[in-house]
Amino acid sequence: MTDEYQFTALVLEDAGDGKVTNSIETLGDDRLPEGDVTVGVEYSALNYKDGMVVQGQGRLVRDYPHVPGIDFAGTVEASDSPDYNPGDKVLLNGWRVGETHWGGLSTRARVKSDWLVPVPEGLSTEQCMAIGTAGFTAMLAIMALEEHGLTPQSEGEVLVTGASGGVGSIAVALLANL
Repeated sequence: MTDEYQFTALVLEDAGDGKVTNSIETLGDDRLPEGDVTVGVEYSALNYKDGMVVQGQGRLVRDYPHVPGIDFAGTVEASDSPDYNPGDKVLLNGWRVGETHWGGLSTRARVKSDWLVPVPEGLSTEQCMAIGTAGFTAMLAIMALEEHGLTPQSEGEVLVTGASGGVGSIAVALLANL
């Protein structure tokens, strides 16, 4: 097997009694899950849910071996989708990736093209993962508040619970900027 057909991943195994073991392994592309786009992963954020999965908490993962990582950004290496071509910069969060589907704590991922989003113009893959799922979630929450009438001219303060966590701290920064 040549390096072209290998990738490195954090692989979790079920050790029994609710315990999970982990190791960094070199795997062949034949181990990648089904999907129509293969991405060379450049960055993945580390999220609270990833910590739970690595420790075997919350029964979020039921099928092992498993690669955690609930988000990633990188470059399309191969595609059977008309929507993406090799060289395209993409990101992914959601779709239970890192829970029921292999995730982004790997140097390569194969996923369904519907799950991917092009990296926005003016952002790098690194910046996308600096924002990560927490930033995306915070922005969705703020957009929902705006849809319900919250504006910069609204009277009163906005209370952000969990303000020291990932989503909360980004929400505080975004709201302060608005």
